[in-house]
Amino acid sequence: MKPRISILLAALWWGSLSTLGFLVVPLLFVHLPSPAAAGAMAAKLFTAQTWLSIACTFFLLLFLKGKEAPAHTQQAQAAMKFVVAGLFLAVLVEFGVSPRIVNARAEGGNLKLWHGLGTAMYLAQWLAAGWTLWCLSRAPKAGDA
Repeated sequence: MKPRISILLAALWWGSLSTLGFLVVPLLFVHLPSPAAAGAMAAKLFTAQTWLSIACTFFLLLFLKGKEAPAHTQQAQAAMKFVVAGLFLAVLVEFGVSPRIVNARAEGGNLKLWHGLGTAMYLAQWLAAGWTLWCLSRAPKAGDA
């Protein structure tokens, strides 16, 4: 049961990052009346996404640490470092980069630098979530069972 829940958590994590970053936020900038309004809404959505990422990674770490079939344990070990990396990136973007983006916008700082860094870290988190999903959903090899 834990392997299936782990796959669902990884799918939720990766899918929510994909939907928000590649569909919802671009649509905000197309359909809202101003870039400032779109940016403010995007910031709120990214904060919600951070908390979803934290919850998914927290429960993934709990489920992946448990003792299961040997094949799942190998898959869990392969995914574990990416789960931790994704959690670290989510927290770092929310509490390290996002406040600097807000300050740069308000005070005329280097908005392009901080926005680019936040985007790169979001993409890295998306890759970590995707690799986690890939590792956990991989069919066990014949010799692993």
